[in-house]
Amino acid sequence: MARKKNINKDTLISWYMEFVLENDHQPKSVFSFAKENNFEEADFYKFFGSFDAIEEAIFSEFFNHTIKVLEKSDAYKNYDPRNKLLSFYFTFFEILTANRSYVVYALENAQKDLKKLKCLKSLRTTYTTYVESLNIERIDLKQETLEKIQNTTIKESSWIHLVITMKFWLDDVSPSFEKTDIFIEKSINARFDLMDIKPLQSIIDFGKFILKEKVNFN
Repeated sequence: MARKKNINKDTLISWYMEFVLENDHQPKSVFSFAKENNFEEADFYKFFGSFDAIEEAIFSEFFNHTIKVLEKSDAYKNYDPRNKLLSFYFTFFEILTANRSYVVYALENAQKDLKKLKCLKSLRTTYTTYVESLNIERIDLKQETLEKIQNTTIKESSWIHLVITMKFWLDDVSPSFEKTDIFIEKSINARFDLMDIKPLQSIIDFGKFILKEKVNFN
């Protein structure tokens, strides 16, 4: 039988996900995986260096698909950062839910510390870049080093929040994962409320005024 041609990244991902869900483990080798799906082994390496690389790419594809869906919405483009992030979460977790069996397989051995999972490495990079692109309002510290620390803190805390939400979703047994929806809405709103810079900025400005005018309270 002639080997299949026109193998692409999406095809390999689909075959891989199907295999692990049916067998509960990675294929024994790229050779056996290629033989089972009737394509040349060399074609696999045009797209991926290993099965671990496929697993990492799958979560990146979940992210990429989320962004594609969001960008089709004219309303999304006009949202403020809070509502853009809410939209991202709801869409991303809809995609995870559509692929829940695979996600559970991929994450089941590391539920206590999802941050250590290699398969989330690319997702972390793309997600934190996305958060940075939202231009969430920050405190104007007027000091480059402090600004960098602030930016890093926002990105890292955002990643931790996504990981925590994934853990909550994995444990959620409510119908249609409605508790996860509630968790998303309440936790993101709480995060933005805590990041509301206006009250804090007023305090900082007042402090600067006090220092500048050297007000004597004695």
